[in-house]
Amino acid sequence: MLKIHLIAAARPNFMKVAPLYHALKATDWAEPVLIHTGQHYDHNMSDAILQDLGVPESDFHLGVGSGSHAEQTGGVMIAYEKICLEHRPDCIVVVGDVNSTAACAQVGTKLWIPVVHLEAGLRSGDRKMPEEINRLVTDAIADVLWTPSEDADENLLAEGTPSEKIDRIGNIMIDSFEMLRDKIEASDAQKEFGLTAGEYALVTLHRPSNVDTAEALTPIVDELVQAAKSLAVVFVAHPRTINGLEKFGLKTRLASASGVTLLEPLPYIRFMSVVTGARLVITDSGGLQEETTYLNIPCLTLRENTERPVTITQGTNRLVRADNLAANLTQVLSGDWPSGVCPLLWDGKTAARAVEFLRKRLQVK
Repeated sequence: MLKIHLIAAARPNFMKVAPLYHALKATDWAEPVLIHTGQHYDHNMSDAILQDLGVPESDFHLGVGSGSHAEQTGGVMIAYEKICLEHRPDCIVVVGDVNSTAACAQVGTKLWIPVVHLEAGLRSGDRKMPEEINRLVTDAIADVLWTPSEDADENLLAEGTPSEKIDRIGNIMIDSFEMLRDKIEASDAQKEFGLTAGEYALVTLHRPSNVDTAEALTPIVDELVQAAKSLAVVFVAHPRTINGLEKFGLKTRLASASGVTLLEPLPYIRFMSVVTGARLVITDSGGLQEETTYLNIPCLTLRENTERPVTITQGTNRLVRADNLAANLTQVLSGDWPSGVCPLLWDGKTAARAVEFLRKRLQVK
C-alpha cells in the first residue's frame, strides 16, 4: 500500500481533504494518512468539521497553533520534516494556500518526495496577500498541479509551467457538499437560530485587510447594522474577527443591533444549512465564493480582488466595498442580480478523478 500524506491546516483544507480521504481509502493500493498541522486549533474550525465529514482523528497532529507567518511556516516545516523522516510517505498532497501548504510542500520537495498541490493555479494578482505568496511558492515547486477550473490552467501555463504537470480535476469543495447534502438539508440549524429561508443575509469575514484595523472593520460594521434594518443579518464570526470586534469596541454594538445575530464558528453541516437558506452572502472567503456559485446564491465579496474569477465570470459573485455594500444589497433584494452557471467539473466527482490521476502518476496497475 502506498502511503499518501494529506495535509490539513485550516477549515477549508478539511473540507477539501475529506472527499479525497474517502476516495483513497476505498482503493486497494493507497493508505491515506491525515496530517493536521494545528494551524486552526478551534474545535469548530477543525475537529468538529472532520467529524461532520466522517474523517477519523488525524494520524499526526503537529500542534503548531498561531503565530506570525514566519513562526507558523517554520514551525510546520520543523515538525513535518520529522514525520517524513520517521514515516516517509510515497506522496504528499497539500491543499489550498495557507502557510502550512507552502511549508509542507517545501519539506516534501527537499526530501525528494512527490508533492501534489490540490487547488493549484489560483491567482489574485495581489502579492500583498500572504495566500498569494503561498500559492506561487507551492505551484513553483510541486510535482503535480491539480486545478479546479480552466482559468487556473491558463495561469500556470502563462507562468511557464509544463502542461504535463497539470491535471484539471474540478472543484473538490463541491464533493464535500454533495457527500453531506442529505444531512445538510435535514439539519435544524436554521430553525435553531430562528431563521427563515430566503429572509436573511449570511456574513463571514476573516481576512486581515477587513478585520485587523479599526479603519477597515468599523465601516463594515456600520454598513451591516444599517443593512439589518431591511434584511436580517447572521454573522458567523471567525475567531480573528471576534478579536478585532472586541479590540476596536465594536462587538457589543454589532451583537446588540436589531436584526443582527452574531455566532461563533459552526461545524460544517450546520454552517452549510445556514448558507443554503441565505438570501445572499457577504464574505471574504474563497470557499464561499465557490459554494454560492454552485448553489446560485448572490455573493458579495468584500475584497479588492479574487483568485477565483470564474465565480464572477460564470457565477453569482461580485467584488464590493464597504461604501457600496448598501447599493449592492438593494440590487440583490430588487431581483437585479445575475443567475450563475456552474463551472465545468464542479460536479461532486472531483475526488474520484483525483484518485485516478494519482494512480496513473504513481504508476499503480
